[in-house]
Amino acid sequence: MKRRYLNLLTGIGAVLIFTLAFSANSFAMKKRVIFGGGPAGGTFQVVANAIQVYKPVKDIENFSVRAQSSGGSVENLRKINKGRMQFGVVYSGHVYLGRNGMMKNDTNKYEDVLAVAYLYGAPAQLVVRADSGIKSIKDLVGKKVGVGNAGSGAFANCELFFSHMGVWDKIERNAMGYNDAASAFGNNQLDAFWLFTAFPSGAVIMAAQTNRIAMVDLDADAAASGFYKKYPYFAKLQIPAGTYKGVEQDVPSFQDSTLWVANSKVSDDVVYEMLSVIFTPEGLKHMVGQKKTFKEMSLENGVKGIVTPLHPGAEKFWREKGILQ
Repeated sequence: MKRRYLNLLTGIGAVLIFTLAFSANSFAMKKRVIFGGGPAGGTFQVVANAIQVYKPVKDIENFSVRAQSSGGSVENLRKINKGRMQFGVVYSGHVYLGRNGMMKNDTNKYEDVLAVAYLYGAPAQLVVRADSGIKSIKDLVGKKVGVGNAGSGAFANCELFFSHMGVWDKIERNAMGYNDAASAFGNNQLDAFWLFTAFPSGAVIMAAQTNRIAMVDLDADAAASGFYKKYPYFAKLQIPAGTYKGVEQDVPSFQDSTLWVANSKVSDDVVYEMLSVIFTPEGLKHMVGQKKTFKEMSLENGVKGIVTPLHPGAEKFWREKGILQ
């Protein structure tokens, strides 16, 4: 009787060991796909996290998706091109400039970064104190300005615009993320801070809790200086009145398109399956639930703002949906 009991325990143990080993092996067989996001406080990281936690994405059998924080658009562009990330969020302008070897102080051609889908428009925002007297970019000369994380799209576009306006080398630049900039602004360590992200931004909301803020009309400077002619992938827009506490009028600005991109060597099937999961009524509802900014995501807007080649897997998906002819 005792021996029979021991044999039963041994059998159960063997089954458990086999089951655990099989499960571990199955997990190990799942290929890991890295999705590059951005710094804390930015919408890029919300995109990556939202896709990672979506249950139908987690249930995909052949691969798992892991969100990875980064400096932002430019860092993602470079890492995706090298294959260190498979997916990521990059501004359309950086994909265009990178593909054509036109990045600032960087003539490399990032030709292995292909567009997958349009996500949302990312507008430029410049926050100042309401009593600062800063009404245009030229008024920033000699001021302490948060210019975004080094390596981020915010930083690169700030350098691009401020250099175009002739003030980049005339300000005291502070490279930091949005939340850190809002905190420094609240402690009077900055006179202004720049963002290049969807609105409403949590960092600006935070700044408005401790200061009476104003926002600079960036469109006026851009239009008068020939900025749109030189960089045609930027488009005009307005940040609606009431978006932020104390800002009771529309604020003219400009935006770039935020894109989901992929390394060219990512399997067409992987790209197609990811799009098939996210661009469904349920998937889009999940994204909007993570951040209202993602209400721009839709089948109709799927290739909006894309001026560079699509990944073949994405091209197949958008053709099947009737978005591409």
